[in-house]
Amino acid sequence: MNRYNPLAIESKWQKIWEDSEAFKADEASDKPKKFLAEMFPYPSGAGLHVGHVRNFTIVDVLARYYAQKGFNVLRPFGYDTFGLPAENYAIKTGVSPKVATDTNVKNFRNQLKKLGYAIDWSREINTSSPEYYKWTQWCFLQLYKKGLAYQKESYQWWCPVDQTVLANEQVENGHCWRCGSEVEKKKMKQWFFKITAYADELLECVDELDWPEKIKVMQKNWIGRSEGAEIDFETDAGKITVFTTRPDTIYGATFLVLAPEHPLIRELTTENTKEAVEEYCRAAIKKSEIERQESKEKTGVFTGAYAVNPATKEKIPVWVADYVLMGYGTGAIMAVPAGDERDREFAEKFDLPVVEITKTPEKPFGTPKTTYRMRDWLISRQRYWGCPIPIAYDKDGNPHPIPEDQLPVMIPEVDDFKPDNSGHSALAKATDWLKVEIDGEEMTRETDTLDGYACSSWYLWRYASPHDAAHAWHPEAVKYWEPLDVYCGGDHAVAHLLYIRFWCKFFADEGKLPFREPIVKLLYNGYINAPDGKKMSKSKGNVIDPLDVINDGYGADTLRTYEMFIGPYDQDAAWNPRSVGGVYRFLNRCWTLVFEKEIEKKSKNLNLLHKTIKKVTEDIERAAFNTAISTLMEFVNELYKTGASEEDLVTLAKLLKPFAPHLASEMLEQLRADDAWPTYDEEQLVEELVEVVVQVNGKLRAKLAVPVEDLEDEEKVTEMALSDGNVRKFAAEPKKTIYVKKAKLLNIVA
Repeated sequence: MNRYNPLAIESKWQKIWEDSEAFKADEASDKPKKFLAEMFPYPSGAGLHVGHVRNFTIVDVLARYYAQKGFNVLRPFGYDTFGLPAENYAIKTGVSPKVATDTNVKNFRNQLKKLGYAIDWSREINTSSPEYYKWTQWCFLQLYKKGLAYQKESYQWWCPVDQTVLANEQVENGHCWRCGSEVEKKKMKQWFFKITAYADELLECVDELDWPEKIKVMQKNWIGRSEGAEIDFETDAGKITVFTTRPDTIYGATFLVLAPEHPLIRELTTENTKEAVEEYCRAAIKKSEIERQESKEKTGVFTGAYAVNPATKEKIPVWVADYVLMGYGTGAIMAVPAGDERDREFAEKFDLPVVEITKTPEKPFGTPKTTYRMRDWLISRQRYWGCPIPIAYDKDGNPHPIPEDQLPVMIPEVDDFKPDNSGHSALAKATDWLKVEIDGEEMTRETDTLDGYACSSWYLWRYASPHDAAHAWHPEAVKYWEPLDVYCGGDHAVAHLLYIRFWCKFFADEGKLPFREPIVKLLYNGYINAPDGKKMSKSKGNVIDPLDVINDGYGADTLRTYEMFIGPYDQDAAWNPRSVGGVYRFLNRCWTLVFEKEIEKKSKNLNLLHKTIKKVTEDIERAAFNTAISTLMEFVNELYKTGASEEDLVTLAKLLKPFAPHLASEMLEQLRADDAWPTYDEEQLVEELVEVVVQVNGKLRAKLAVPVEDLEDEEKVTEMALSDGNVRKFAAEPKKTIYVKKAKLLNIVA
C-alpha cells in the first residue's frame, strides 16, 4: 500500500462529494434538523487566510458531527460583497466592482472546496446579486411602511477621501479607519432605521441567549439603558432640558454642561465668549465619541450664560464640554461635583463650586425618563457599490417608496466610479437611471446606498429558500429550518448581532417570522495570529494562505485538524509551523494503523475505546475541539502499543471524520464501514482496578486501587501513593522510590 498521500486522497473525496451532492439539505427529510452557519465573509482579492479557516472549520466540524449523528444538516455559504474595498479598487484600476467581486468569489469558492467543507453549494448567496438585493430593498420598504425607516438631518463623520459617511466605530483618532485621512463632521440629511423602538426587548432578552457572556455584556453596554428624569433649567435664551439618573441630587447641581453639538449654544453664547466657544466646538466635534468618553483630560469652555437651578433658585454657569454627548439623553447634564467623579474633576480644573448634598427635593422637578446609549441606526452611505435605497423624490423633494413591482432597483453601469463633488456617490452621474416614474409623476432616485449591515441582517433566513423569486424567505422553509442552531464568528460582536436581532423582532411582529430570536447558540472564536503573535495583515506581509499549507504536502486535513488543536476555540493563538508538522504525523499514524499494520481480531482496549467515544462526543458538544483531538492522539498512541482491532479502527475513523474528513473517509472505505457516530457503553467505562502495595522504608503503609491502564506508569502510581495521607505521614520527604511492576509493589525510601 502507498504511503499517506493527502493531496491524492483529498482530490478523490472532494470529487465524490461534489458529484453526489453529498451535502445537499432536504426539507422533506424526517430526521431532526440542524442549521449551522458562520458569519459570512467579505471576499477580498487576497482570498482566504488561515484565520478564516479556523472560523469555517468550527462550523464544518459541527455540521459533519451532527450529520454522523443522524441529523438533517443545513450548512450553506454566502458572501458579503458590497462595500468600499471593491469601490476603491474600481476607482484605482477602472475594473468594475461587479467584475472584481465575481473574480474574488470564484477564488474563495475554489479555496473552500479545497478545504473539503460540507457546504450545500445549491444555497450559495451573494449580497450584490440582484436576486438577493431585490429582497434587501423589500425589507427596507417594510420598515419604511411602519415608520421605522426615516430621514433626518444630523452631524455625521465624513471622510473627504472616500467621500462617504462613517460610523463612530470607523473613526480612529480622528482619522478614517480605511484610508487614514483626517475626517470631519458634516450636517447631512440621512436615512436611519429606528432600532431604538426595540431597545427594551433587545436588552431584556439578552440574558436568555445561549451566547458567550462577554458578548452579552457588550450587547447590554451598547444598548445602555438608563433610568432617570428630565429637568428644565431656565435661561435668558429659553429652557435647557437636562437628563439625569440622580434627580435627587439637584441641590448639589452647581453648573450645567452642554455637548458641543447642542443647538442652544449659539443663543447662549455672549459676545465676550463667542470666539472661544466656536473654536472649542469646532475642535471637539472632530473627535470621535469613543475618544471623548475615554479621554482622561477634562476640557471645556464657559458660554457666558447662566441657568436657574429650580431647587435652589440660584444662578449657575452654563459650560460646554466634549465629555457630554449629544446622542445621550438630551445632550445636556446638570453637574453635581459632590456626587459624580467626572463632574468633580471638571469643577476642580475650572474652579467651580462643589456643594455637599444635604437634602433631597420634597417635590419632583422633572418627569421620569428612560434613555439609551444606543442610537438609531444610520444606514445611508454615499457609495456606488451598495444596495440602492428604493426611494425617489418628487419635484418638492418629498420621498416616495419605489413600488414593490419595480424591484429590484438595479445598480446602473457607469464609467467613472468616483463620487461627485457634492458628496453624492457615482450613482448621481447615471442621468438616465436617476429618472423614474411613480404614479404617473417623474421623480428622481435616491443616490445613497444602504449600509452593508442591512444586507447581512436577514441573510440567515434567505438560506432557507435562497432562490425563491416570490418571497424574501419562504414561510414553510423558514418554519422548518429556523432559527439558526449554531452561529460562529470572530468579528461583529455588537452591531451586526444587534441589527439581526432587531430585524428578527420586527418581522416577527409583521407575522413573517415564527420566532423572535434568530440565533440559538453563538460561538465566538479567537484570532489566528502570525508566528510572532502579531495580527495577520496584507500590509505586514505576514498573512498565511491556506492553499500554501495544503500544497506544501500537508493537505487540508492537517490544516483543519491543526486549527482545531491549536488551543481553545475562543482564545487567540499564534501560528506555529512546527505544530502543523506534529498534526501531520498524527494523521500519518492513523493511516498507518489501517493500511500498514496488522489488524487484531479483538480489541484489547475496550475501556479506553468507550472512554474515548464519551470524551470526544462531550468535547465536540461543548466546543472543546482541542481536547477532543488530544484524546484521539492518546487513543492512537495506545493502539500503537497494544495493537488495534477493526472495532478500534472503525471507531477512530468515525471520531476523526469531523476534523479530517478525507482521511477518515478513506479509512472507513478500507474498513467497509459506515460513518454513523459511535455510542459508548456505560458498563465498559467502569475501570478495572488492580491493588498496588505501598511500603515506606520496608513497612506497609497503604494499598492503592490503580486503574489497569496506569499500572505501567511509575510516575502516576508514585503520585497516587504520595497523595495518600498515611504515606505522607511517614514519607514527608521521600528520597527514592523503587517500583516493582510485576509484584505490584512500590517501596519508598524516606
